[in-house]
Amino acid sequence: MTGGAQPILIEGYTSDEVLRLAEKELAALVLTGEPLVIRIGTAELLGCFRLQPDTLFVELAHIDSGGEGILPTFWRLVRRFAQARGIGRIEWVVHAVRCARPNLKLRRVLERRGFVVRTVPGIGEAYHLVDMLPGRSAADSQAQR
Repeated sequence: MTGGAQPILIEGYTSDEVLRLAEKELAALVLTGEPLVIRIGTAELLGCFRLQPDTLFVELAHIDSGGEGILPTFWRLVRRFAQARGIGRIEWVVHAVRCARPNLKLRRVLERRGFVVRTVPGIGEAYHLVDMLPGRSAADSQAQR
């Protein structure tokens, strides 16, 4: 961080501190597949996270407040988490298609990152992206499924 800017905290932790949490803690608290609310900076994210062989599923149902760069911070944290554990891909699902009060900035950010609106089986219409991590190919990922 430059210019004295404060890091964006995730539940009071820096990204580096989150990544150092014990595997059992993360599995018990975050990787449950159950909905949970996470405070990142001034925002609250409602989502769920589950890990399957070689894929981390990140589903975000609601993002409240924010604006200070929480999405890029969260994106980098999730990617670093997956890479540190040898996970080859992240599947992102963001329920921001039919919001009562759409966040146009969020939509622009998602579209710039490569998200597309599609019907996700078992979920419905959502912004979706499969993020293949560096060093892994789609064939590598498919071979491990």
